[in-house]
Amino acid sequence: MLLSKERRPLMAPDFRTLWQEALPWSAFFAPDMELRPLWEGVYRNVTLPEWAVAAAAKVPGLKFLVITEDWCGDAANLIPVVARLAEAVPGLAMRILPRDLYPAVMDQYLTNGSRSIPIVIGLDSDFHELGHWGPRPSELQAWVMANKAMEKAARYAEIRRWYARDKGVTTLRELFKAVGIAVPEGV
Repeated sequence: MLLSKERRPLMAPDFRTLWQEALPWSAFFAPDMELRPLWEGVYRNVTLPEWAVAAAAKVPGLKFLVITEDWCGDAANLIPVVARLAEAVPGLAMRILPRDLYPAVMDQYLTNGSRSIPIVIGLDSDFHELGHWGPRPSELQAWVMANKAMEKAARYAEIRRWYARDKGVTTLRELFKAVGIAVPEGV
């Protein structure tokens, strides 16, 4: 007897359990992580816009559950910004879920069919999903897609320059919009 290969709908993740299993920033940001100098440099140099701190502070119990890995260059440029935001806003918390240990969760947040990271999932105080964002700012993603033929080292150098110029502002703006946090006009 053949079983049906009908695709079943994915079950909503148990975010409360995933949150408990996820790593706090201090445990993820370990001395032996890949790309440590990049992660550390970005983290050290984050300057949060005042509007972002004020806007995030208006959402009590806000949590960011991040799906990523320490070898990801995009994550090294983005997640330290989110970590600094969590440190700056009382009541805001962030935890990291290693992508490769949670493939079923990752598969619910695919980007064009791939397990692209990082993915930041906004959760309310009751662990309900508010929305998600990732794997990189839309302007940069469009540039990457248009320049796939470019030599890899040159493409990565330009990506890094983009992140350095942007300073995480676009990431915060897009993340806030994705999870329903009001972004002031003109930012």
